Amino acid sequence: MIQLNKKAPTFILPDQDGKIHRLQDYLGKKVLLYFYPKDDTPGCTTEACNFRDGYKEFTKIGLVILGVSADSVKSHKKFAEKFKLPFPLLSDEDKKVCEKYGVWQKKKFMGREYMGIVRSSFLIDEEGKIAKIYNEVKVKDHAEEVKKDSK
Repeated sequence: MIQLNKKAPTFILPDQDGKIHRLQDYLGKKVLLYFYPKDDTPGCTTEACNFRDGYKEFTKIGLVILGVSADSVKSHKKFAEKFKLPFPLLSDEDKKVCEKYGVWQKKKFMGREYMGIVRSSFLIDEEGKIAKIYNEVKVKDHAEEVKKDSK
């Protein structure tokens, strides 16, 4: 169970270009680790584009944005290129990081139950501790909410 002010679970994941990212690479910086269900779907595209549109402001306040889903590196590359996303999208195909962060859960859609990523974000402070948890994120206002919380 993820808890505020506790160390964030570590990870080692490839991005859309195959570059490996480790949480410890970002010590000394604030990180928003946002988990989303699927590349190039309406809600996920809106969320990613909102982060893209505010990206200059996020970098000014020293926030690193990392998106995570269970999609492949190849899928992430297409998604990032299509929408000109300036931040890494990390591929967690085996869902181990999603499970560590507790976002791989049973979901329901039109009466059908299945396992999937519950849209969630984690603000991680410069020491690698969880500063804020955003559960069941609503995409419309999420980027603005993160911006306020990151200052």
